[in-house]
Amino acid sequence: MQALVQERVVPRFVDSYVVEHGRYGLQVHAPLYRDLLAMLQREALLAAAFHALEIATLESLPSGRGKERRVPRKGASTYRRKFLAALTHQQGWTAGDALDFQGDLRRYEELLARNPEGRRAPKAYEVANHPFVDRCAFMLDSSFLEKARVAASHALMRIEEITDQVFSSVMGGDESRAR
Repeated sequence: MQALVQERVVPRFVDSYVVEHGRYGLQVHAPLYRDLLAMLQREALLAAAFHALEIATLESLPSGRGKERRVPRKGASTYRRKFLAALTHQQGWTAGDALDFQGDLRRYEELLARNPEGRRAPKAYEVANHPFVDRCAFMLDSSFLEKARVAASHALMRIEEITDQVFSSVMGGDESRAR
């Protein structure tokens, strides 16, 4: 979370979207703008937590026809439990807040598990097929949904880059097998 705040991913995402598409109305009312940033920051934290758990708890094993399959690592459930407990403590959440976050995280996991082509990084011109992209685009600018999805997709790529960097530094480079 600190890396996301320090890098100002969400404010930069929103501000660049506003300037690029002339949607200055998103910033006119300070309380609404702060609420938007807070909601999008939570979505960014969900995306980062999902990506960190994906890196830490899944490993790729070769399977037939040159494809890889993702399987849980040994101790994955323990790591997940400790990770979420540490996140809850760091954020100062109540039990209800933590359960809400975990429910949203489960929804992310379920939606991405349904993706038949698997998780792959989108090309620079593609929009990622990810709950973060859809949820943020709807919150940001539902009247220009496709433009907002493109911007959210770029923000997602930045969030995943930051998560990879933080994970690598925390794990001492041992686990730096970013996709």
